[in-house]
Amino acid sequence: MDLPTLAEEAAKKGIQLLGTGDCLHPGWLKRIKELAPAGDGIFVHGTTSFVLTVEVEDLRRVHHLIILPSISKAEELYETFKRYSQDIDSDGRPTIRLTAVEIAEHARDAEALIGPCHAFTPWTALYAYHDSLRECYGDMVDYISFVELGLSADTSYADRITELHRLSFLTNSDAHSPYPIRLAREFNRFELADLCFDELKAAIERRRGRKPVLNVGVPPAEGKYNESACIRCYRHYSLTDAAARHWRCACGGMIKKGVRDRVNELADCNTGVHPQHRPPYLHLIPLAEIISMAIHKSVGSKAVKTLWESLLAEFGTEVNVLVDCPIHELKAAEVGMDPRVVDAIEAFREDKIHIEPGGGGKYGVISLNSTCGEDRDREVDASEPGGRGQLSLYDIFDARVNGSINNNDVKH
Repeated sequence: MDLPTLAEEAAKKGIQLLGTGDCLHPGWLKRIKELAPAGDGIFVHGTTSFVLTVEVEDLRRVHHLIILPSISKAEELYETFKRYSQDIDSDGRPTIRLTAVEIAEHARDAEALIGPCHAFTPWTALYAYHDSLRECYGDMVDYISFVELGLSADTSYADRITELHRLSFLTNSDAHSPYPIRLAREFNRFELADLCFDELKAAIERRRGRKPVLNVGVPPAEGKYNESACIRCYRHYSLTDAAARHWRCACGGMIKKGVRDRVNELADCNTGVHPQHRPPYLHLIPLAEIISMAIHKSVGSKAVKTLWESLLAEFGTEVNVLVDCPIHELKAAEVGMDPRVVDAIEAFREDKIHIEPGGGGKYGVISLNSTCGEDRDREVDASEPGGRGQLSLYDIFDARVNGSINNNDVKH
């Protein structure tokens, strides 16, 4: 997980801009300074650019993503937070003994962007501990410009909460590995005039014609906290049953409230209601996982690796294969393409997949055949986020914009 390796693998993925992560950590910041400066808060290794980012935890255990404009501002913020943190020199994601309001004030003073990380997850998240943005950020709420959705939520979930309509949604994910199977599982595409902090800020704040034009992320039902479930045995519960059991499973384990149920508690508008500025959301998983599912081989197998490498040799990057390349060109590829792989990519683009939802810390299971897997005892309400009545967001995605905009994962 060093910066040169991240840069090399991001290029294969097709990501132009990565968040550095951990930029307040002195050792990591030293490594960042070794990158080539490209001006206005951007640093370069090879063909990959980096912007300074850090995730911090507040007194209430809520996590916040901060995107910083320069090394000097990162150093200033480090000195400020050091007075309130015991682990800022040892942990890349430091705990700051300040409220969210105070952290946001210091971020503003550093001319940084700030918003909640993985806002809906039942641990260390905004809506795990607060019922509204204002309850969390107080008088600083108007300074918040984005919400990071997290793996268990998408646009159809978050836009059921009216207070979020004014904000841009970021689909970022922690890398956990520098390789494309984990790096940029979720990413954002922005319309920018140049790759620099000021343009990125303008796009997130939707100023000067800059804006997000596509969110890409895993299907929310695959997220490991999508439904309410036991964190020990992973048995799923309805919200009513979980409350009746006082959030204790029959096995004695804790039932953790799922993102879907939490959204239903907070929702004040129906699914399908989106502000005009909201871009399409495309549900995807990494290419190697799609190939693995399509040809029924393990994701680390030689067969999967060979197909993955052939596709990148033919089409350049993973994002190009998954998002941009027309299906008919994939079908015509002279790379010994297994037609099942193209069918699988097309199924994801059109949301024609079946998912057994995750919960309790266990990821959901995706199958390509919608008849696979047994339906749960309850019916999925089409009015609920992610319900069967939801239109495919890919249906409204105009692929003609793909050639002129940048892919960005501003976390890492």
